[in-house]
Amino acid sequence: MSLLIVGSVALDSVATPFKSVENALGGSTTYISLAAGYFTGPVHIVGVVGEDFPKKYLDLLESHNVDLTGLQIVPGGKTFRWAGKYHYDLNTRDTLLTELNVFEKFDPVIPEKLRKSQYLCLGNIDPELQLKVLDQMENPHFVVCDTMNYWIEGKKDELLKVLKRVNVLIINDSEARLLAHEPNLIKAARIIKEMGAEILIVKKGEHGALLFMDDIIFSAPAYPLEMINDPTGAGDTFAGGFIGYLHKVQDVSPESIKRAVIYGSAMASFTVEEFSTKALENLSYLQIQDRYREFLTISRIDEEIE
Repeated sequence: MSLLIVGSVALDSVATPFKSVENALGGSTTYISLAAGYFTGPVHIVGVVGEDFPKKYLDLLESHNVDLTGLQIVPGGKTFRWAGKYHYDLNTRDTLLTELNVFEKFDPVIPEKLRKSQYLCLGNIDPELQLKVLDQMENPHFVVCDTMNYWIEGKKDELLKVLKRVNVLIINDSEARLLAHEPNLIKAARIIKEMGAEILIVKKGEHGALLFMDDIIFSAPAYPLEMINDPTGAGDTFAGGFIGYLHKVQDVSPESIKRAVIYGSAMASFTVEEFSTKALENLSYLQIQDRYREFLTISRIDEEIE
């Protein structure tokens, strides 16, 4: 059962108070697929880039179990570019540049052989495009979706149609409050689940993540890092680790979903340690397993009842 990821592939320029990079590999599809590729493969992607997209990045993706059959390369076109500057605490950032270029007319045509993919991850793109992807799929078994405040505010009707057709929605805490019009996350989660997606994951950055599924509320801790260099792509990497693990085990039971949340958190914790995708380029599965066990250790107690 194939795993398909649809979203953006970009070139990012990122500045923090500590360092900056230019034209680094970025985009939701990129982070998701690189993370997922450590658990399963090949990981299939659908996206679009321009003729200026560096070959070294294509080679990098292919070397990490990513199948590029569905990646459109537009002759003479320019790749989607984004630039941002983070503030000192790295929790807020300013967008300095957004050049959609070929991504502005992105038409996600799913290759015939991938339309039967049973696991699908919809990156943070226009809900109308997410719907177009879903219309081309042949009864996928498990669908994960990401979105952002821009689409919640500007394309809510279309987003609500998407939520009725996916299994999991992954958003951050401010997006959850915005979507539900409710400041309390527990109440917001109930409201959002009533919109369609039966599983909701709320990312809380340095405070971990919350899973809402059936009557279960599961809290995953954040990994204590002494150095965070670049938060870009952490949420997408979380999604990649999450769906990559589930595709590997072919099990979407509540306990497996909980483990997938921990694996997603582990992958995200690696990403923020370096700029762009650098931390994802040289990992080993043993490192991932070690960090997964560390996550379990920091959240476990020896129970004593008096």
